Amino acid sequence: MDIFLKIEKSLNNKLPFVVYRTPNTDILKGWFQKNNELFTSDNYTESGFIFAPFDDKNDAILLPANQARFYEEIIDLDISIDEKNQNSSDNSAEENHIELVKKGINAITNNQFKKVVLSRKESVKINNFDAIDTLKKLLVKYPNAYTYLWFHPKVGLWLGATPETLVKINNGTFKTMSLAGTQVYQGSVNVRWKHKEIEEQQFVTKYITSRLSSVCNQVEEEKVATIKAGNLLHLRTLISGKTTTKNTTLIQKLHPTPAVCGLPLEVSKEFILKNEKYDRSFYTGFLGELNINQKSELFVNLRCMNIENNTATIFVGGGITKESNPKKEWLETVAKTKTMKAVLAI
Repeated sequence: MDIFLKIEKSLNNKLPFVVYRTPNTDILKGWFQKNNELFTSDNYTESGFIFAPFDDKNDAILLPANQARFYEEIIDLDISIDEKNQNSSDNSAEENHIELVKKGINAITNNQFKKVVLSRKESVKINNFDAIDTLKKLLVKYPNAYTYLWFHPKVGLWLGATPETLVKINNGTFKTMSLAGTQVYQGSVNVRWKHKEIEEQQFVTKYITSRLSSVCNQVEEEKVATIKAGNLLHLRTLISGKTTTKNTTLIQKLHPTPAVCGLPLEVSKEFILKNEKYDRSFYTGFLGELNINQKSELFVNLRCMNIENNTATIFVGGGITKESNPKKEWLETVAKTKTMKAVLAI
């Protein structure tokens, strides 16, 4: 397929590019930059493909539309994925994450915030890594996710398969979602949810609708639904409406969402930056088409990994409320790492 040849050429020539497929489609799209210059976005008014970090104090990377060639291609892949060999995390990682969750619960108990999303990273040694092969496996395994491969020689290489939309904007209308709560998929989406997950999802939904109500008209939310994302289930509420504000304002109102940060936003973010003790970088940031033909389609960067040398760094996390169980929160992150490990030859 031609688009995979273009990926190979850009990697060999160390030129920036991104290829991606939106959920439940068979079209693989790509932006291939003509030079290796590093462009950034100041206020999300530019046109191109945006790759933004969790902390908005850091630069959002832009592949400008006027500096790149766009391609799209229908794909039909038939490959097998061996999921047998998935190693587990070490004991120190488990102990550290459980202690972090306990800190979060104590802060909630002391009324510092209502919810906080706490994460960790896991480094996995890989041999003979093939970016194109790994992308193909992600595309096959996660058809209902936003799946991507992003590369810039001055930044790094990232892959992901995220279930969460940040926002879609088109001619004065917007669509977003509230996504929270997690359990392992065991053959059916007809499951019972515990009060902790239901409450967490309600927190996120209420926050998003209240933030958007100040800048949007006719903010509407659909009924909560259970959706499948890889080997996991989540609670999701679709939210839509009309807006007369600039795209910049809408994006800033939504990022970071409480689904990746917490409530209230400022204090939970401060807690994360102080206590996680690592840089999330582009994990829980967002990416996607920005102001392309007057449309923007942006996704939260979850279920992702960064490749450097012979190491894949996988990022996972979960929402913490006063009812959270530290051991179960650890096990949830272990389940989430399987999304990425399933496509790595480890």
